[in-house]
Parts: sequence; C-alpha cells; structure tokens
Amino acid sequence: MKINEVAKLTGLPISTLRFYERKNIIPDKFVQRDEHNYRVYSEEIVDFLDDVKTLLSVNFSIEEISLLVNQELNLSYEAKKKSVEQKIKELEDIQKQLKKSKAFLHAVLDGTANFQTKC
Repeated sequence: MKINEVAKLTGLPISTLRFYERKNIIPDKFVQRDEHNYRVYSEEIVDFLDDVKTLLSVNFSIEEISLLVNQELNLSYEAKKKSVEQKIKELEDIQKQLKKSKAFLHAVLDGTANFQTKC
C-alpha cells in the first residue's frame, strides 16, 4: 500500500511516517520500492505503527524506540529488556500516584479532605 493509505489507516501524518523512516523506527521489512521508486508498505505496518504509538504513549522516546526495533544497532536483548522493565516500573509508579490522587479526589467529594469544606 502507498504512504497515503498507511497514513489514513494509522491516523499518522505522512510527514510522521517519513520521520519514522529517517529515525530507523520503521524496519526495512515493512517497506519495499516499486518500479517508480515509490514506497510500498506491507499490510503488517499498520499493527507495527499501532505498537509504536503505544510505546510513545508510555513515554518511550523516538531514540529508545529506534534502539528497540533497529536490528543493525546490535543492542543486546538484555539492554532492550532492561529498557522495557524500566518503563514498566515508571508506569507502576504512575499508577500508584493516580490511585492516591483518585482517593484524594473522593475525599474532596466526601468533604473529608483537610484543605476545604464540603463540596
């Protein structure tokens, strides 16, 4: 499929797709060239880009994603594993803070928060 189809299916601008290619986010296995040297993407690129969006949503940087997906960089499995484990820990810390914030907001609604009168 052409780049405009990928953009439509993923909700990503064409400029973002080209940026991902420059940053080695999109592996070569998802992109071929046709007889006119236009990019032709495999169907699997859509699921792959959904995964990239998920990584971005949990605060992986473009550089970190590139390290995870780029085989030519020879980043060891252990280094990749450590990076993912660190993000899991960060998410768990965020979940704890969100749980604490939620409990506080319930206290505000119940009028038991220390800083104010009842809502």
